[in-house]
Amino acid sequence: MTTASTTRETKPWLVLMTLCLGFFMIMLDTTIVNIALPSMLDGLHLSLDQSLWVVNAYLMAYAMLLITAGRLGDIFGPRNLFVAGLVLFTISSIACGLADNAWQIITARAVQGVGGALLTPQTLAIIAAVFPRERRGAAMGVWSAVVGLATVAGPTVGGVLVNDASWRWIFYVNVPIGVIALVGTYLYVPDLRPGRSHRFDLVGVALASAALFLLVFGLVEGQRYDWGEFRGGITIPMVLIAGAALLAAFIAWEFRPKEPLLPLKLFRIRNFSLMNAVQCFIAFGMLGIYLPVVLVLQSVLGMSALRAGLTLAPWSVATMFTAPVAGRLADKHGGKYVLMAGMALFGLGLGLMITAVHTDATLTSFLLPGIIAGAGLGFSLAPLTAEAMRDVPMEQAGAASGMLNAMRQLGGLLGTAVVGSVLQNQLSDKLRDEALTRSGGVPADARTPFVDAFNNAADHGLQVAPGSNGGVKLPAGATPQDTASIKQVAHDVFTHGFVNAAKPTIAVPTAVVFAGVLFVLGMARRKPAPAPAAPDAKPDAATGRAPVARAAESTSS
Repeated sequence: MTTASTTRETKPWLVLMTLCLGFFMIMLDTTIVNIALPSMLDGLHLSLDQSLWVVNAYLMAYAMLLITAGRLGDIFGPRNLFVAGLVLFTISSIACGLADNAWQIITARAVQGVGGALLTPQTLAIIAAVFPRERRGAAMGVWSAVVGLATVAGPTVGGVLVNDASWRWIFYVNVPIGVIALVGTYLYVPDLRPGRSHRFDLVGVALASAALFLLVFGLVEGQRYDWGEFRGGITIPMVLIAGAALLAAFIAWEFRPKEPLLPLKLFRIRNFSLMNAVQCFIAFGMLGIYLPVVLVLQSVLGMSALRAGLTLAPWSVATMFTAPVAGRLADKHGGKYVLMAGMALFGLGLGLMITAVHTDATLTSFLLPGIIAGAGLGFSLAPLTAEAMRDVPMEQAGAASGMLNAMRQLGGLLGTAVVGSVLQNQLSDKLRDEALTRSGGVPADARTPFVDAFNNAADHGLQVAPGSNGGVKLPAGATPQDTASIKQVAHDVFTHGFVNAAKPTIAVPTAVVFAGVLFVLGMARRKPAPAPAAPDAKPDAATGRAPVARAAESTSS
């Protein structure tokens, strides 16, 4: 890539700060909305289905367009797409805050997803252009810290805004961030353009978008429809199979165009291929752990949304500090063993969450597991991203970035879907066991209805809101004394059953993260950085800096 019209000096770290500001806004929005859903449900009089679509409309628009948006950046310039994404996301955030009914906010959220998809792939493409290889790991470390920070900070920030202002401010807060990022983009981010014209693969766009839409729809909606029929004889497995078939058709088609949407020769790059798989494993762990732990914090331990967010805060703090360090280590020593150590730490932290989950747990019970998991995540994300993008040709950086981000999104959705199903199945078993074991504390004439109530709750939509005790109803005509004893036993059944169900559920993302280490073993290991450029070298047109003399990098397994 070359600059379109300017040769002014590029300041890479100011470029990075600007990109991270815009990217943080996008990533924060993927988690902050969940904490405000109860307030939005009341304020806009949403049905349960409509409240779910407030989240899902964003996710589906975002995920299905990532690959396309990455390629658009290669064709029209990544800064132009970054600006378009910023503007669209900021304006749609205002629309979300002003929404008066369900369809207004669902539509605005879908537009937000489009803006996020346009912006996200451009960040990595621009970083790869303005930072030389030997400094790219440190830059990716900062970028990766933003991913970890935003993922875990969402509940905390959302809790503060909802408690002290209103749910509308979770959207209005994006406006000043978007404006500052937009100004920074025009001041500091170079206008990189391809050195030649490109064609756009319209058939590839149609196939990729349809495949990703069906896959994301099936994963997002599967739990709600119990992985069965959702409309007119069409089942969730049918949707997923159709999505997989279209994905296969997309891959087959991509061999035909001279300039495909996703250049498949990228997957000849060993580390790029492996890092896409590892990205999926890590995202599975990141979002897979979120569901059972947050439900334990709020539904079992009775924490407020804000306190639950603060309990998870050490995770994000550890990620924020370790990701830049990991990036520098990857630059100096190569990313393979830094990534292996990071994933091992991440898996260890997730595993320790199993021991932290119990009915008497406090904020401090999750402190050490959170710090270890966060540190491991920080040591994983930076070398993963740097190694994935290191050998990608600059003219295909957008497509590669879009693919890497799409894998992160799909991995997270898989984590949420699989972990949600495992948790539901575990709850069904554990609640029955606890109800049978503890029913001796219930008056004799109420024992059978009591056990049946938990059986029905487990099989037909367990309620997990704080204080719900699984949604078990008290028998009609119960005396005050009987009512008190039944309430206490119901509480004990729910809390102990939920804890017993959460432990094996948390083991699933833990095992997935450790399985990802096997892919890291196949990475090509990089030798140390190349020699610097000669003092009289002319500045590079794309960056305004003297080019670095890049010695041939040798690799080994």
